[in-house]
Amino acid sequence: MQVYSSIVLISYLLATSAALQKLTELYKWSSLDYTFSSDQHKSYALERGEFVPENNLPVGIEVWRNKLFVTVPRWNNGVPSTLNYIALDVSSNESPKLTPYPNWAYNREGNCEGLTTTYRIKADSCNRLWVLDSGTVGIGNTTKQVCPYAIHVFDLTTDKVLRKYTLRPEDTNDRTFIANIAIDIGLKGCDDTFLYASDELGYGLISYSWELNTSWRHTHSFLMPDPLAGDYNIGGINFQWGEEGVFGITVSPITEDGFRMLFFHPLASNQEFAVSTKILRDPKLTSEEIYHDFIVLKSRGLGGHITSHYMHDDGILYFNLIDRNAVGCWNSRLPYEPKNLGIIDFDNEALIFPSDVKIDSLNNLWVISDRMPVHLLSNLDFKNDINFRIFYATAETALAGTICENHIPYQSDEYSNKITSKVYGY
Repeated sequence: MQVYSSIVLISYLLATSAALQKLTELYKWSSLDYTFSSDQHKSYALERGEFVPENNLPVGIEVWRNKLFVTVPRWNNGVPSTLNYIALDVSSNESPKLTPYPNWAYNREGNCEGLTTTYRIKADSCNRLWVLDSGTVGIGNTTKQVCPYAIHVFDLTTDKVLRKYTLRPEDTNDRTFIANIAIDIGLKGCDDTFLYASDELGYGLISYSWELNTSWRHTHSFLMPDPLAGDYNIGGINFQWGEEGVFGITVSPITEDGFRMLFFHPLASNQEFAVSTKILRDPKLTSEEIYHDFIVLKSRGLGGHITSHYMHDDGILYFNLIDRNAVGCWNSRLPYEPKNLGIIDFDNEALIFPSDVKIDSLNNLWVISDRMPVHLLSNLDFKNDINFRIFYATAETALAGTICENHIPYQSDEYSNKITSKVYGY
């Protein structure tokens, strides 16, 4: 751990970023490359179309000790590995190659025992890496379900697979698309763990119990898109993602009743919602019984689209603002409303589509930007432009001068007292 923190500190001091005020650019790429076993291995992959550099776009990140994980979905042919990592304690290159995790074979396309496509992943305090494999190749109208949806859990201390669980047919529908997960470790410890998954296009939440080794589905109208919030302007491109329902999900610290709050929002929405994990942990509750347990918070206002957010153990929520090329924050001691949502940093070049945000165990903020809409709807310049970036800042640096700093007193109002009272026990 000490070596890891020293390496990151050195990288932090050496890296530069002219426009950004708090986030420091650690890594940058025009296009991605991988740690092929040899030059011949890479040449073979290029010749056979198993590696097409311009089809590789990084989406999700996670940090555990000396590993910075990076996911690359298979939206087209030529993605050799979907789950990868960068070794923080040995990588001094500003454009490091990605190493498949746990190995090449587990990431081979068509291997349904391994991983086909994953998006956002989560390492927990029990040294496990949770990965939801969508089993899909392609995106939008080109999507093919080549393997079933499955949860893969790795022991990060040994890089071995602890468990693979395939979602039940009842958990999904013919529209299902899942990119985001959240992990909830309960009061009883590591066995008392639940994974929650957001079904973006099937409009549902899925619960999986580690202890019971089973899963079930929840539905609610708050999981659906807002028909007035499906228009986007990002990177100079106007487009519509009007069908995008529940997307970003994260959990609060354990509340006074022994459970957490799950915060969530549809992608086509400027609204935030919440529900107690006490509800999500109970497979016997019907949709009608739980309807009034879901809570609506105030709107973020126009330009409030979020794909990824993460709440730290101190109750501070970090999130991306994709319309604004920015990273924001909310201290949950304050009511959830626009005046209490802070901006950590923004940049109209370097932060075009900040796809994922995470806080590591050392209380450091990590952000990846990937120009995703430009890649999907136009063309990236893979020779001359910097297209993908990973940034770093200590949480103290990130929050300094914002309304999110953690020395403010608890406040509440009629819209959010259900949240803040649960989180802080007032």
